[in-house]
Amino acid sequence: MKAIRRFSVRTVLPEQLQPLHELALNLRWSWHPETRELFRSVDPEVWAAVGEDPVRLLGEVPAGRLATLATDRRFLRRLGDLSDELRDYLTGPRWYQTALPPGDGSSPLPAAIAYFSPEYGIAAALPQYSGGLGILAGDHLKAASDLGVPIIGVGLFYRHGYFRQSLSRDGWQQERYPLLDPDELAVSLLREPDSTPCRIDLALPGGRTLAAHIWKAQVGRVPLLLLDSDIEANSAADRNVTDRLYGGGSEHRLLQEMLLGIGGVRAVRTYCRLTGHAAPEVFHTNEGHAGFLGVERIRELAAEGLDFPAALESVRAGTLFTTHTPVPAGIDRFDRELIARHFSGDAALAGVSAEQVLALGVESWEGGDPTLFNMAAMGLRLAQRANGVSTLHGEVSRGMFEGLWPGFDAAEVPITSVTNGVHAPTWIDPAVVKLGAAELGQEQAERAMMNGGSTRWSGLEKIGNAEIWELRRALRAQLVDEARRRLRASWHQRGAGDAELGWTSSVLDPDVLTIGFARRVPSYKRLTLMLRDPDRLRSLLLHPTHPIQIVVAGKAHPADDGGKRLIQQLVAFADDPAVRHRIVFLPDYDMAMAKHLYPGCDVWLNNPLRPLEACGTSGMKAALNGCLNLSVLDGWWDEWYDGQNGWAIPTADGVEQTMDPESREAEKRDDIESAALYDLIEHQVAAKYYDRGSDGLPHGWIAMVRHTLVTLGPKVLAGRMVREYVERLYAPAAEAQRGLGKGGAAELAGWKAKVRAAWPAVRVEHVEAEGPVEAQELGTTLTLRAAVSLGALTPGDVEVQVVSGRVDETDTLSEAVALALKPVGGPDLDGRHRYEGSLELSRTGPFGYTVRVLPAHELLASSAELGLVALPAEAAGMDTGPLR
Repeated sequence: MKAIRRFSVRTVLPEQLQPLHELALNLRWSWHPETRELFRSVDPEVWAAVGEDPVRLLGEVPAGRLATLATDRRFLRRLGDLSDELRDYLTGPRWYQTALPPGDGSSPLPAAIAYFSPEYGIAAALPQYSGGLGILAGDHLKAASDLGVPIIGVGLFYRHGYFRQSLSRDGWQQERYPLLDPDELAVSLLREPDSTPCRIDLALPGGRTLAAHIWKAQVGRVPLLLLDSDIEANSAADRNVTDRLYGGGSEHRLLQEMLLGIGGVRAVRTYCRLTGHAAPEVFHTNEGHAGFLGVERIRELAAEGLDFPAALESVRAGTLFTTHTPVPAGIDRFDRELIARHFSGDAALAGVSAEQVLALGVESWEGGDPTLFNMAAMGLRLAQRANGVSTLHGEVSRGMFEGLWPGFDAAEVPITSVTNGVHAPTWIDPAVVKLGAAELGQEQAERAMMNGGSTRWSGLEKIGNAEIWELRRALRAQLVDEARRRLRASWHQRGAGDAELGWTSSVLDPDVLTIGFARRVPSYKRLTLMLRDPDRLRSLLLHPTHPIQIVVAGKAHPADDGGKRLIQQLVAFADDPAVRHRIVFLPDYDMAMAKHLYPGCDVWLNNPLRPLEACGTSGMKAALNGCLNLSVLDGWWDEWYDGQNGWAIPTADGVEQTMDPESREAEKRDDIESAALYDLIEHQVAAKYYDRGSDGLPHGWIAMVRHTLVTLGPKVLAGRMVREYVERLYAPAAEAQRGLGKGGAAELAGWKAKVRAAWPAVRVEHVEAEGPVEAQELGTTLTLRAAVSLGALTPGDVEVQVVSGRVDETDTLSEAVALALKPVGGPDLDGRHRYEGSLELSRTGPFGYTVRVLPAHELLASSAELGLVALPAEAAGMDTGPLR
C-alpha cells in the first residue's frame, strides 16, 4: 500500500536549543567547519546516517539526546558562540561594503543584483544541480555572501532534483528520481503578511494559468528564491513543470524557462516588497535558460509608459549574460511557432507582442535556421554586457556568436570573459586548511580563501616537505576508504552478495599514485580516451615499481545512450579481476563524493576535445587541495598552466575537428592524444611521483604541490571571480542603468533607430596617405586623410577609425589596433566630411591598414553594439586621388 499524503513530523527542540534551527536553515553550515562539527556532536551516528544534513538530523535525533544537550553547558556555550558568530557574519560590513566608498553619498556599486540560474549546487543536502553550471552558480552565491555582495539568487525548485545513478549488473546506467520533501530541506515557504503562501501566476495559451509558490533557501547572506509549480492550483500536467532538472520535451523545457525568467522576476519583486530588500539594479542571467527575464522587465516598463524600443534599451543597460556553451548544440532552441503560441492571445505579455519576442531570438545570421528561436541569441540581444567563463572560452564565444555582429571580426565581438572560480571554504579539505593556518594564522587563512585579492598565497612556501607528504598520504587514504565503501554499495545494487565482495576491501592502495577523473559524460569530454589502448593502460596500472590507480565517476544525461555506452565500456574494463584493484568507477557522482575525490587524488585528469571545455572547474577544486592537473590546454588550464603546476596533454591540432566520435578524423585524433597521455603518465607523472630521495620523499613532486598551492590557490577562487564581476561588469551595468533613466532610454532608442535608417548612406569614399606607402622604415609616421559621406548623420553620431596591423597573403589584418581620426572642418561641396590622423609604424614586416566608420554614442558599451560598420569599397572602385 502507498500513502495518499506525505508530511514530516519534526522534533520539538527545547527552548535552549532553538538556535539550532537558525543554524540549520542557513546553508552557511555547508562551508563552515565549526557549525558542521557542532551538528555532528549532537549525535554522530544520526549525523552520518542522514548524510550530514542538519535539517534531517534535527528531525531524527532522539528526544532524550536533545534533553541531555539542553542541560549541557559546554554544548550550550558553543551553540551560543556560533549563533552570535553567524549573526555577525550576516550583519557586519564585508568587502563590498568598503570596496568603493560612496564619497558623496551615492555608491557606484549596485544596490542589489538578481542572479538567475536553472540549477544551484549549494550542498548535497539540497540536490538542485546536475553538474558544473549548477556548482558554479552555488559557488557564485557563496562567494557573494562572503564578500557581502547583495545578490538575490533565482531558480526553480525541482521536486525530484536531478537523477540518482546506479549500475545494472552489466554496467548500464540506471536512473531513479526520489521525491524531495521541502519539509526535510533547508528551505522555507515565502508567505504574505497574512501567512498565505506567495503565489506567482503566468498566463498560458487556452486561458490556463501556471501558478508557483516560492521557496527560500538562505545561503549565508544571500536569499535564493526557488519557484515550485507542484501546487494544488495547477492541473496535474502543470504541477509537473518543475518536476525534474532538464527533463521532459520541448514544451516542458519552454515552460520551465518561462517560469524561471518571467516568474523569477515576479518572485524577486515579491521578495523585495515583503522584506524591504533593495530592488536589483542589475540582472545577471547564468546561461540562456533564464533569458525571458528581459522580456518580463520590458513588460514592466511598458506598464510604466515606455514603448518597446525604449524599454529594450533600459533593460539592456542593466543586464549581463554569461554563456557557458562552447558549441551551438549546447544552446536551447525552440520552434518559433511554439514561442508564438505562448506569447500570443490570452497568453501575451501586455505591451510586448509575439513578433517582438520572436525577433529577439531569431537566427538572423548566415547559416542560421529561421524556423527556430535561439535562447542564447535572445540573451545576447537583451544584455548590453556578455562574457564567457575563461579567456579561451571568451575567444570561442566571440567566434561562435559573431553572426550577431556582421561586419566585425570575431576579436571585436563584444563578449568579454571572467574566468570561473571555486568557493575554497566549500572545497578545501579541513586538513589542508589546518596545514595552511599553521603558517598563516587561522584568520589570515580564512581571509585568503574568501577574498581572492592576492596573487600569491605567500607563507605557504615555509611548509616542510614531510608535512606536505604526510598530509597527501592521509587524504589519499581517506579517499581509498570512501571508494571501497561506495564500490561495495554499488556492487550490492548490481546484485552481488557479500560472499562475492571480499575483494573490495583491498581495492586501491593509499601509497599508489592516484589519478581522478570525474565529470558529466558527454562525448566531447572523452571519458574513455584512457581506454584507447587497453593493454597500455593495464601496463600502467600494474607496473611493478611505478603503478598508478584511477578513480572514475560521472553521470550521462538520461537521454544520452551514447554517454551511457561510454560508462558501460569503462565499467567493463574496471570489472576485470586483473585490474579491478587499480581502477574503479563510483556511481552517483555528487557534491558529497566530490569532497573526497578532490583532496584524495594526486593527479586530476581532464582530456576534453579542445576547445570545447568552457572552463572545467573540477581541476580548480583539486588544485586547492594540492592535487596536480594533467589536462588538455582547454578552459582555465589554457591560461594558468605554467609548467610547474601539472602537465599539459598535447593535442592533435593538425587533425580536422569533428564532433562525430566514429569519424576517421576523430579516430586519428584520439589515437594521437591517447598515446601522448600514456607517455606523459609513464615517463613524467609516475616517474616524478616515484622519484624518492634518501628520506623516502618525492621532493620534486612536493615542490610542484607547494607551487600549485602558492600560485594557483588565489587565482582559482570564486572570491576573485565575483570581485571581477562586481568591478568589471556589475558596477558599469548599474552606472549605465542609472545614467539612462526613462528619458535617456527613449533618447537612445530614437538615436539607434535614426542611425539604422541612415546607415546605408554612410560610406568611406576616399583614403590617402601622405608620401609613398609601399615601403616604410620602422618609426615612420604616416599622415592619413579620409573623406566620408554620412548621409543624414552628423560627425557626432559616428567615429571614424584607422585600423592597422599585420597582413597575410590575402591582406587580412591580424593583431589589429584601432585609432580614431579627427574631423577637420565642415563638409565639403560634395557633402563629404574630412578626417585626419597619424599612424606610427612601430612594427616591422608586412603591414596594412583600413579606415572604417562606426556608430558612436556615450551610452554604448561597445562600438560594435549595433553591429553596424562602414568600410571602404574595393580599391579598384575607390577614389584614391588627392583630396580636393
